[in-house]
Amino acid sequence: MASGVAAVWVPVSDMQRAVAFYRDTLGLTVTSESDDWSEIDANGLRIGLNARESASPSSGGGAVVSFQPDGSIEDEVADLRSRGADLQGEISEHPWGKIIPFTDSEGNDLQLYSPPQG
Repeated sequence: MASGVAAVWVPVSDMQRAVAFYRDTLGLTVTSESDDWSEIDANGLRIGLNARESASPSSGGGAVVSFQPDGSIEDEVADLRSRGADLQGEISEHPWGKIIPFTDSEGNDLQLYSPPQG
C-alpha cells in the first residue's frame, strides 16, 4: 500500500520564524522557501512547513517529528537550550532509548531521540 514516507509536514503561522527555527536553532538545511510552503532536509527526510492549512499548530494530537542528535543527546540538549529552544523537562531514559520533548517556534511537538547504547 505504501512504500515509504514522502514527507512530513507541520502547520506554521509565521513562515519566516519557522524557517529560522529549523535552520538556526536545529541546524537543518532549508531546501526551498516561500510564503506558503518551505522544505527542510533532515538527514534525507523532507519536512514541509505549511502555511496554507487552517489547522492550528499545537492543537493536540497529530504527528511528532523525532530528530536524531548529531552527538550525544546530552550535548545536543545543552546546545538547543543555548539557542533558546523550548525543551520540556529533562531527558528521560527508557529500554528503547532516551528522549526529550520540545516544541518548534509554532508550537508543534518535536523530540530528540537517541536509541539505547549496546
